[in-house]
Amino acid sequence: MSRAGVRSDVSIAVSVWKALFLREASARLATGRAAWLWILLEPAAHIIFLMVIFGVIRHQVMQGANIEVFVLVGVWGFFLVRNIAQRGMEAINANQALFSYRQVQPVDTVLVRATVEGFLYAIVGAVLLVALAMFGIDVRPADPLLVIWSAFLLWAFGLGLGLSFSVIGTLLPEVGKIIRLAFTPLYFLSAVMYSVASLPPGMRSTVLVNPITHGLEAMRSGWFAAYRGEAHISLSYLAFWALGTVFLGLALHVRYATRLTAQ
Repeated sequence: MSRAGVRSDVSIAVSVWKALFLREASARLATGRAAWLWILLEPAAHIIFLMVIFGVIRHQVMQGANIEVFVLVGVWGFFLVRNIAQRGMEAINANQALFSYRQVQPVDTVLVRATVEGFLYAIVGAVLLVALAMFGIDVRPADPLLVIWSAFLLWAFGLGLGLSFSVIGTLLPEVGKIIRLAFTPLYFLSAVMYSVASLPPGMRSTVLVNPITHGLEAMRSGWFAAYRGEAHISLSYLAFWALGTVFLGLALHVRYATRLTAQ
């Protein structure tokens, strides 16, 4: 294929992604202020609830880590992965009408949904941090690059789950329902509201199987200079799962491309 042909294909793909991005963003926020409020209020409600719980029991999370940012990082990171995975799983069924256009492929809709969700949650995180700063809470990260890299790997893991679940949920709707339910216990197994180092050894090893835990604890380590989470936290482990699920999801899309567009 000539270089002109490659450029043409890339140009078409970029145009498709731009159009899908605008469509997904407008659909996500189509209800106006209510949509923005829900995007902000869902994580905010969890953060406030957990802050109240920790305040009542006077729980010290860890020396050098304030409870507000500690909880915000946990809730924000988990919701980022969960929302990308769940919305990615629904992307194909929600865009079936577009597959009559040869340029639009099922994988495009998942990629764009993950991008839209990442963009929105970056804004949500910034707004929540500004709100905490207005109350006099220090929200400055000690190692911004570690925080950004951890957040990116969580986003990539959510993308990989979304790619894989989109195929499974489209071809096997019953399994899709089970996947949605599985995120509820996963919330409690992802170190959203506690430090892994505070757990008994047996429970700690169980929680560390979860890749999301590694991302959340790494973000906290990047945020608080004095924070020492679990010594076995590894971003390489999270990166392995992120790459693995992305490649699995892409392979499933290639293998079942015809069936996905024929649903």
